[in-house]
Amino acid sequence: MKKPATRNAWAWIPSLYFTEGLPYVLVMTVSVIMYKRLDISNTDIALYTSWLYLPWVIKPIWSPIVDNLRTKRFWIISMQLLVGVALACVAFTLPMNNFFQYSLAFFWLMAFSSATHDIAADGFYMLGLSKHDQAFFVGIRNTFYRFAMLAGQGPLVILAGHMETIAESTSWAWSITFFIFAALFAAFSLWHLFILPYPPSDVKHEHQSLEEALAKFWETFTSFFKKKGIGVALVFILVFRLGEAQLVKLASPFLLDEVSEGGLALTTSNIGYVYGTAGIIALTLGGILGGIAVSRHGIKTWLWPMVLAMNLPNLVYVFLAFVQTQHLGIVTAAVVVEQFGYGFGFTAYVLFMIYLSEGKHKTAHYALCTGFMALGMMLPGMISGWIQEQIGYQLFFVWVMICTIPGFVIINFLKIDPKFGAKEI
Repeated sequence: MKKPATRNAWAWIPSLYFTEGLPYVLVMTVSVIMYKRLDISNTDIALYTSWLYLPWVIKPIWSPIVDNLRTKRFWIISMQLLVGVALACVAFTLPMNNFFQYSLAFFWLMAFSSATHDIAADGFYMLGLSKHDQAFFVGIRNTFYRFAMLAGQGPLVILAGHMETIAESTSWAWSITFFIFAALFAAFSLWHLFILPYPPSDVKHEHQSLEEALAKFWETFTSFFKKKGIGVALVFILVFRLGEAQLVKLASPFLLDEVSEGGLALTTSNIGYVYGTAGIIALTLGGILGGIAVSRHGIKTWLWPMVLAMNLPNLVYVFLAFVQTQHLGIVTAAVVVEQFGYGFGFTAYVLFMIYLSEGKHKTAHYALCTGFMALGMMLPGMISGWIQEQIGYQLFFVWVMICTIPGFVIINFLKIDPKFGAKEI
């Protein structure tokens, strides 16, 4: 039977990017909550779970392997299975005496598997869709990736909390929860085995010698830095989210902290509603509208409006920090504005990285872009807590707005094809 070269993108784009985002939130967020509930010290939690971010930063190093060996489809399905195995192993180790060391090792396996999955999924996205469809679905894929992040911080943690009330111990509660996560990933892997298309350009390369593989890697790596305007492009990738990288680390603590400490003193349930319900709806609408807008007129036309949408809504946190209102409706409206702007504006950021990656090694080059994106998020985020503690929430959010200025400056120097992303007539 002939394998389908294309399939309805709505059947696989949402699930593919949901499974791309979920392991990340499990490794970076859910693990922190779990270790805290299992009485690991804050020092150990911060130190060891922060190291788990490393695979997403350095994943471009092994992206040529994914680009040159086997198909992207193979890597997607196999890495989803491996993530499921890692989740099951975490579940097995939690009731043990040395659960911290063992579970951490399997979180490392999950992190590297997830980072490899990211490379393959992003490459498959470019191989399986036309340029116009890439522009149209960029908002959809971003939305479902973000939805996975929010789902992991909301319903999945709520599930673990519910299990704590009915299980014999906290460790068994989290063990059962991670078994459920493992079953979920096994189901996703099976779904994508049958539903992913077989793009003609997604083919495995012939076997290469070690010398040929190394030469291929070096050629792929260096060709990225030979792209025209690469210096300005990389500065843009690094600084475009300079403000957001710091805001995202302190937004939830700000909403949860006591009023006397400069926060809004909201409850955990309030956070779940504000971000998990209203925030998701706003983010979804922003992402979808962003994709539609770019697909009609191209990225260059929408670049400035999207940069404004990405950064100006952060002003709502300046407002909230100074008035310190605890009115849930006002706080929700502010978060809705910020999340809608994020969903709409992030479209331009992702599509620019796709544009920069165009060429012979688009999968590996896009992985390099996301590596720089991760670095641009990691470094500012590392110092954001210290800055906030030195100057307080009010001045911190003012500082966040100041950090958006470099992004506004650098976009004036970007060179982008006006037709890129627009529907071909």
